[in-house]
Amino acid sequence: MNGVELFLLGRTLMKIGEEALPTEGIGDQPASVRTVLIVVSDVRAYPGSAIGEIAARTGLPQSAVSGAVARLREAGAVVADPDPRDRRRLLIQPAPELSDRVEAVRSTSIDAALATALGSTDPQAVARITVLLEELARHLTPQALTRLRG
Repeated sequence: MNGVELFLLGRTLMKIGEEALPTEGIGDQPASVRTVLIVVSDVRAYPGSAIGEIAARTGLPQSAVSGAVARLREAGAVVADPDPRDRRRLLIQPAPELSDRVEAVRSTSIDAALATALGSTDPQAVARITVLLEELARHLTPQALTRLRG
C-alpha cells in the first residue's frame, strides 16, 4: 500500500463512519459531523483547551471549531468554563457524565454501514473486517497524529 491508497482508504473509512452515526432528531446542524468528531477527539486528548488552541492543533478554522463546540455543548458532550486567567476565553473539556445523545452515538454499531459499503450482508465478512478495524484503532490513536506532526 502506498500513501495515496492509504489516504483514499482513510477517506472511505470516514464516509462509512459518517453513515454509521445516528442522525435522527438532531435537525440541521451548522457544523459537519467530521468537524465535530475532530473537535471532540481533540478535546478528549487535550481537556481544558481554548477554542483557538483547538483550532491550531486541528488545523480547522476558529469559526468551525466554535460551531462544533456549540453543537457538542448542546449534545451534552462537552462543557465550557471561563478561563480564570482571562474571563473572555472559554476552556472546553469533556462533560463529566455522558448525555443520552453521546451514549446513543457511541453505542451505534457500524455493521449496517459496513455491510452496505462492502456490498455484502455476510455477517462473517463484516465481523472479520470489524475485528481488523478494531485492531487498527488500538494501534493508531489520535496521539499518532501528534507524533506525525512532530
